[in-house]
Amino acid sequence: MSEPLLQLAESLGVASSYIDMTGQIRPTSDATAQALLAAMGLDAVADPQAVQAALPQDVICTVGRTPPLTLAGRWELTLETGETSEGTGPLPALPLGIHSATCAGQRYTLLAAPAALPLPPRSWGMVVPLYGLSPQGIGSYGDLGTVAEGLGAQGAAFLGLNPVHAGFPAAPDLFSPYTPSHRRRLNVMHVPAGAGGSAGPLLDYPADVPARLSALRAEFDAGTHPAFDHWARAEGDSLQRFALHQALSFRHGAFWEAWPAALRDPASPDCARAAQELATELRFHAWLQYRAETALEQAQARARGAGMRFGLYLDLAVGTHPSGAETWEDRDSFAHGASLGAPPDAFSADGQNWGLAPLNPLALRARAYAPLAETLRRQLRLAGLLRIDHILGFDRAFWVPQGAPGGYVTMPREAMLAVVRIEAARARATVVGEDLGNIPDGLRGSLKASGVLGCRVMMFERTGWHPPRFRRPGAYDAAAIASFSTHDLPNWDGWRAGRDIDARARLGSLGPEAAADQAAHRRDEVAALDAMLAEGTATPPQGDALADAMHAALARSRSRLVAVQIENALRMPDQPNLPGTVGEYPNWRQRLPVPSAALAGHAGVTHIAQIMRTNGR
Repeated sequence: MSEPLLQLAESLGVASSYIDMTGQIRPTSDATAQALLAAMGLDAVADPQAVQAALPQDVICTVGRTPPLTLAGRWELTLETGETSEGTGPLPALPLGIHSATCAGQRYTLLAAPAALPLPPRSWGMVVPLYGLSPQGIGSYGDLGTVAEGLGAQGAAFLGLNPVHAGFPAAPDLFSPYTPSHRRRLNVMHVPAGAGGSAGPLLDYPADVPARLSALRAEFDAGTHPAFDHWARAEGDSLQRFALHQALSFRHGAFWEAWPAALRDPASPDCARAAQELATELRFHAWLQYRAETALEQAQARARGAGMRFGLYLDLAVGTHPSGAETWEDRDSFAHGASLGAPPDAFSADGQNWGLAPLNPLALRARAYAPLAETLRRQLRLAGLLRIDHILGFDRAFWVPQGAPGGYVTMPREAMLAVVRIEAARARATVVGEDLGNIPDGLRGSLKASGVLGCRVMMFERTGWHPPRFRRPGAYDAAAIASFSTHDLPNWDGWRAGRDIDARARLGSLGPEAAADQAAHRRDEVAALDAMLAEGTATPPQGDALADAMHAALARSRSRLVAVQIENALRMPDQPNLPGTVGEYPNWRQRLPVPSAALAGHAGVTHIAQIMRTNGR
């Protein structure tokens, strides 16, 4: 970057360069820097000092202690409850929460958090694809409760699932749980209703979503809903705005940026008139949210009633669709003109554009982290364990602007982690951060200091890559959740057979030579993992016994939590999602071959539960 632009961009959080996973230094171009500043709402001649001075100063403090802040003059303190006080000298010790103070024209955001969240006891749970739990149609929150009860009886402490954020019911072909419309609202396509739907090994969302909506509409039209009315009043205006967005989506299309200009602002007179005209539709879409929340609460109650320590293990997606309900309702919190993504790596030579709107760090600070706090709070109302997808974005987020290469934008890491501790402490919950990929220096240390668990994926836990050498699970971090794989990676049987390599070769993203090289390396990896699993045994495990050895090794690991993937328990060969594909691969469409009522009693599941118990889980 040119020197003046470099100084401006760096002072506002745009990195001048970064090192990708291949070790290559990639400088940030002037075009990228200008585009990223524009996405923050700034231009290339902004005064960085004026921008910073206009924002509150973050002050992270420990609950019950005086904030580490020296104030010269009379201050005014406002607690998050609205209670105010004035004084001079040190501020008083603060209760848990996000508070504010002013003194001599300077504003402060006071983040009163526990120093660290407590680590959970050693336990295990299972991760399932919610959408695939039913033999017909889309899996429901009722199916989830059934599975939770069965697994709780087997000793599981949690039941993990894909994100349940609100999606796009007006566009049934948009079904990825990691491309939500609104992360503070719920996916109504999992509300139990009706019977039947598509069958076979793959879901048919374009058929099943309208069928589920039709059944729910019939239920809504058939009755009165006094409990819903009470709930809706408590939810307030934000629920009504979301319901209006949903109603307008069915009239004008799923993406608000393509709506008539007068309807793109929820505060416009045209939106107010539309809300009156569509009053019945607003009530229906608000009722759907009530039904979804009630059904998830019931699933969580069934999980806890079956003895699960945590119950549901929910997943918070890293971002939101740029034209979905969340950005329509809360536009100022997001960067516009840039998408979240990932820099070039071994899986994607050109990097990745995820098509997700980034939170604007300047807006987060200006709003005292309210968007993040509320998003976390909504998830933790329904779960005892929460995964934050791609928590690397709490340190720095890779933004891909339109028409220019991507670059990193620094995020307020310590303040965001303080918000996590505050909300987790309120809910008495445990939080997991997905810390995989190009990990920034210091992030894992900050996560550990905060009591946020990391992810230790066996196929990535190595002491060497060429040739491959796998780390013994006894050396995994204690403050972590251990698993063999993730939803974006091959299952046990698929990894061993190289089915992910075959899929990419079949789809043309790997040429014959590259595919052959990767297949040969995979054979070396499999041999190396088998050798690690055989260490200390009189007879090296073979065949199915290798899968048992893998699960036993996870159970013996130092990591406090172990996540067992249902696909591995059922010996399914194909992974749920193949990154970099959309319709070419059946992402998020594979149905489990065992229905929810029989899942916990399946021989593969009960066998793994016994392995966990035998190894002290």
